[in-house]
Amino acid sequence: MRGSLAGPRVLLRRLREIMAEPISAQDRLDKIVAQIAANMVAEVCSVYVLRSDEVLELYATEGLNRSAVHKAGLRVGQGLVGLIAADARPLNLPDAQSHPAFAYLPETGEEIYHSFLGVPILRAGRTLGVLVVQNRSHRTYFDEEVEALQTTAMVLAEMLAVGELEGLARPGTSLDLKRPITLKGVPLCEGIGLGHVVLHEPRVVVTALIAEDSEREIRRLEAAIASLRLSVDDMLSRDDIALAGEHRDILEAYRMFAYDRGWVRRMEEAIGNGLSAEAAVEKVQSDTRARLQRQTDPYLRERLHDFDDLANRLLRELIGKEAGGERRQMRKDSILVARNMGAAELLDYDRDHLRGLVLEEGGPTSHVTIVARALGIATIGRAENVVSLVENGDAIIIDGDTGEAHLRPPVDVEAAYAEKVRFRARRQAQYRLLRDKQAVTRDGVEVRLLMNAGLMVDLPHLTESGAEGIGLFRTELQFMVASTMPRMKDQRAFYASVLDAAGDRPVTFRTLDIGGDKVLPYMRTFTEENPALGWRAIRLGLDRPGLLRMQLRALLGAAAGRELRVMLPMVTEVDELRRARALLDREIEHLRRHGHEEPTRVLLGSMVEVPQLLFQLDELMAETDFVSVGSNDLLQFMTASDRGNTNVAGRFDILSRPFLRALRLVARAADKAGKPITLCGEMAGRPIGAMVLAALGYRSLSMSPASVGPVKQMLLALDLGRLKTRVDAALDSHEGDDVLRGALAAFAETEGVPL
Repeated sequence: MRGSLAGPRVLLRRLREIMAEPISAQDRLDKIVAQIAANMVAEVCSVYVLRSDEVLELYATEGLNRSAVHKAGLRVGQGLVGLIAADARPLNLPDAQSHPAFAYLPETGEEIYHSFLGVPILRAGRTLGVLVVQNRSHRTYFDEEVEALQTTAMVLAEMLAVGELEGLARPGTSLDLKRPITLKGVPLCEGIGLGHVVLHEPRVVVTALIAEDSEREIRRLEAAIASLRLSVDDMLSRDDIALAGEHRDILEAYRMFAYDRGWVRRMEEAIGNGLSAEAAVEKVQSDTRARLQRQTDPYLRERLHDFDDLANRLLRELIGKEAGGERRQMRKDSILVARNMGAAELLDYDRDHLRGLVLEEGGPTSHVTIVARALGIATIGRAENVVSLVENGDAIIIDGDTGEAHLRPPVDVEAAYAEKVRFRARRQAQYRLLRDKQAVTRDGVEVRLLMNAGLMVDLPHLTESGAEGIGLFRTELQFMVASTMPRMKDQRAFYASVLDAAGDRPVTFRTLDIGGDKVLPYMRTFTEENPALGWRAIRLGLDRPGLLRMQLRALLGAAAGRELRVMLPMVTEVDELRRARALLDREIEHLRRHGHEEPTRVLLGSMVEVPQLLFQLDELMAETDFVSVGSNDLLQFMTASDRGNTNVAGRFDILSRPFLRALRLVARAADKAGKPITLCGEMAGRPIGAMVLAALGYRSLSMSPASVGPVKQMLLALDLGRLKTRVDAALDSHEGDDVLRGALAAFAETEGVPL
């Protein structure tokens, strides 16, 4: 029998009445399948719910043997029901038993039925179960009937999502929706975070599934789509987007989806079947997500993010809600989960309540990662599909050391991580006892431990960590979290407050390291094939001297009556240092000419992070006041390995013998010239890395505040003279890097040096 368009609406209204009845979950489910069977003139209607062990358990049936409920089951991929769950798409057969995937369950008594229609029960693209209707006759169900059954499956998805069916699970089993999941991402900021999920862009919860007036819902949808298209067109017409290359490609994909007639038609059909406009958007989004998630083509999978973002925008247009409106409602143990986010957005959150950050995208050098690291928030990135797998309030544990996220963790995992947190707390307490001690090795060699910073929130760590100063202040962070270019007076006030907070401890300001991957939202950019090797840092500053001069003038004004230490990033040749010094001298002369107070002393230093500079060390030492090695970029350039690329991250080895030889070369050149030298990359913050650096001759190391304690503890137990002899011998040999690594580990174990 061909269903009429009125049928689904009548069914949905009846289901809404059943949902409102004060009856048990099983009685409600039994009534629902009976109502579906009656409405579709089907002899069988069955609901299978996916358990956490990947078994689809029969939860209710009309027409099959009731004794099989909560006893019969099929694994994902097994039988027709399992095939629907695995593929997340409907299956419409005139003779089910002739299909090669058919699996006979004798306890159900389904052998007398031939025609079969099954649809997945989907939520956010996840399969939660399967809804099936069957008849004895050989027939193919009409498209309207398939659509009606898919629409009805949404009601069951909501029952599952709110946990109404959890109480029906047999002892020892649980529903897949609440299944513990462990995701492997990339560690971005160390630490452990135990808490509950707060979605950065919370999914719009559609509560009104069923429409009273379909024509009104169509009009609402049309108005929302028109508004959405207008906003996308407006973004594409903006001057700062027009030449942005990759950004424009993303927005063009948005526009392609927004104007796709097939997308709109599917939503209109869902409304015609009785859904509200919001429910229609959610249904089509879930169906599309389920299909795209199973694609192997990386381009199509990437477009899934574009489609999701667009569908969420449309939902917000329909309900009149601004994105992020719920953002301030945080628990005391919040773990923020996002596809990606800006650095300034992270600072909007209450940091006292934030225990961790999980990103689907994001890498070690992204803006939000840099800020998260500055805030000391445990962070992992590239946790695939995490936004779709969690709900607000879900329990979650993230391990910033291993890059793992444990969603809805079982009790034993919670207990293990709780103990790990307690252990870290005890260890931090030990480090605090060392805070006022100088970092002096057992044989009397002092190593200055400084900290890296970039925001005002970093500065309390200066005293808490016991650092002797700031070896690297990333001035670009102030620019990255601002919505407009900071004015010179704002820059001057900011730098002055940093110096005030540091007191008599030294602060080394690195001039703007922007460009490349550090794009400021208010500066026009252009696409570069390899931004890490492109127009950035001192290159940009010298080519646009107005920007560099404004910053130098602000720094000089802030340091009036105090020492000023300025460091230039990504110097490639010594002449760049000379040109920058000429600009600095010009600004000092400007101060004198206008009668402003000068700094007591101005020191200009260079970073060594480009391999070409290794062959200009004597000239460099003659021109600079101090040197700082940026080990992150130097190692990246020397090994041609992007540390943010998981395919080659294993080649980013701080104990690589050629790299250590280069570091020794720089240290010896600085010692020969009598110039101070610091290393300020991540290597300095690892005890084994700091141990090797001390042996190479580095007597000043700058690191994250959390690393000061562990590195100091290591140095206090170290006999540096004995280690230096071994390291020099290992670097002069031609054995493999593994031999060096093994020798260091053996030395630490024999000497009792904590790593």
